[in-house]
Amino acid sequence: MAPASIKETVRKRGIRLTRQRQILLDVIDETGLHLDAERLYALASAKDPKLNRVTVYRTIKMLKDAGLVDELDLMHWSGDQHYYETRMKQEHAHVVCMRCGKVQEYYGAPLGQLRRKVEGSLGFKVLTVRTEIGGYCAECQAHGEEADPSLAKETARSAGRMERS
Repeated sequence: MAPASIKETVRKRGIRLTRQRQILLDVIDETGLHLDAERLYALASAKDPKLNRVTVYRTIKMLKDAGLVDELDLMHWSGDQHYYETRMKQEHAHVVCMRCGKVQEYYGAPLGQLRRKVEGSLGFKVLTVRTEIGGYCAECQAHGEEADPSLAKETARSAGRMERS
């Protein structure tokens, strides 16, 4: 189930929480993955076969417009598609392996420090921060597989290794 804070925020903003919207929020939160719209549709339609793609795309747009969901590109590792996660999480950075596509989340004090430095130095009120870091995960480094990211990316795609974490 989606955290009560998300449900409550949806209601406070005057958004009707339909059964299908609830299913989509639950899928985004329960999986712990960064889902693209098609994967979100596949997982949600397994819970409700009547759910259609149009509903998924409209709901994503509505949730983005309401500030409840963030749209991420995750270093464009797998092309131009976008991924979604709830904005109710603690601020974090996405760390993307440019070889295998693994996505990890980094939570730490440096992110808050960066926010404060930007605000202090520029007199800028930061509302949101999206940080992405690209490199090679420990597993890819251990296998010496970091030499050619464009070749490695194609190899990983064809091998079906694009599972997100």
